[in-house]
Amino acid sequence: MVDPDSFIDEKIEEISTKIGDDNAIIALSGGVDSSTAAALAYEAVGDQLTPVYVDTGLMRKGETEQIEETFSYMDSLRIVDARGRFLSELEGVVDPEKKRHVIGEQFIREFEAVAEEVDASHLVQGTIYPDRIESEGTIKSHHNVGGLPDVIDFDGIVEPMRDLYKDEVREVARKLELEEIISERMPFPGPGLAVRILGEVTEEKLAVAREANYVVEEELEEYDPWQALAAVIGKATGVKGDNRVHGWVVAVRSVESRDGMTARAQQIDWETLQRIQSRITGEMESVSRVVYDVTHKPPATIEYE
Repeated sequence: MVDPDSFIDEKIEEISTKIGDDNAIIALSGGVDSSTAAALAYEAVGDQLTPVYVDTGLMRKGETEQIEETFSYMDSLRIVDARGRFLSELEGVVDPEKKRHVIGEQFIREFEAVAEEVDASHLVQGTIYPDRIESEGTIKSHHNVGGLPDVIDFDGIVEPMRDLYKDEVREVARKLELEEIISERMPFPGPGLAVRILGEVTEEKLAVAREANYVVEEELEEYDPWQALAAVIGKATGVKGDNRVHGWVVAVRSVESRDGMTARAQQIDWETLQRIQSRITGEMESVSRVVYDVTHKPPATIEYE
């Protein structure tokens, strides 16, 4: 297990040495990984750092507003509205790996645009060890590792947490006294809701995935899952009122894990599952049914794509 005090001192020195007198931007998503990286980098280089949050349109409900509130103490925070550009690039893309590469490349292009404005030569990322392992193997490409384009217009990429597991990152975040809403926050994939939508990403599917994920996180909070989510996995016939509908199928998933490398599906009581399906089908007219995923990792991954 990492020693937070030693780690913080070591990484602040490392970041300061790598960036030197140059400017840098930090890819800030609001999750514990990127937030901890941002806090470390801010300690290391102060005003030389520009935190950049890219609103991809693939984020959780209320994410952008939460970011603005939580990181308002960083005067140089940039909120980039790139929703239209991401959806345009994802149009017609159905292959999961291609999705991740499209998103990874678009993220980099957004960061490069801000970097040019602020004359930044370095990019700081919250990449952690499982991201590297899965991307370097044959499991899947993470948008911030294997999903990056071949040509990147930065002198260097700084990844202070690249050797840590998620639980170790949380320890460092607590030591840095980050707010509990950040240090204890449930993991959320870098590509966002795009990997919780099977097939092409559309505005309609995004709306369903965003609301369904909000319901699931709220209803399963008492179970303290390592990760809980909802995914739009296809369409099926249902009945609403007196009408036959061909609506979306939403899969609910909740797992226990230490580091995300392996995970076990949680046992959720029937009453809770029925409340979740009732809310999702009741609040979303286009959803015809809800299923619960009982598969562990392996053989499944935690996310759907």
